[in-house]
Amino acid sequence: MSQEIQVGTVLIDDRASIAQALGIESEGYVGTWSVVGAGNGFALDRKIHAAGWNFFFMAGEVKAMFFGSVGAKNIRKALKRILAKTSDQNFNCLEVTGITAKDFLGVPYTSVSANCRHIQQSCRLDDIQQRRTNRKDAEWACG
Repeated sequence: MSQEIQVGTVLIDDRASIAQALGIESEGYVGTWSVVGAGNGFALDRKIHAAGWNFFFMAGEVKAMFFGSVGAKNIRKALKRILAKTSDQNFNCLEVTGITAKDFLGVPYTSVSANCRHIQQSCRLDDIQQRRTNRKDAEWACG
């Protein structure tokens, strides 16, 4: 599986082993986060729903920008910043929704945007306290 990040790529936090439990193919990317091999959010959503789970999409895009052209190393750094911005919300997925290269006065820059997503069994989204507890439990189980 290629780790080329593009619009529609979904990252999953593997601490809770949700990908393994649902039979979702993933490959390590950064820290505890892995790239899901399901193609995009729609394909992953169908697979999750077929297993009887739910895949929530959170409104509110998160962006990170960097100077320079689009490249895997720069996109990885931008996604690290996005993950740091969203870590306190305790969602277990992130979907890349935009990678836009532009220039200002001849200086190239790229903007990466993403939305938080969350996989869980319940059809009602857990509150932040419950997601925090679930994350701590997963961290404890991993050692």
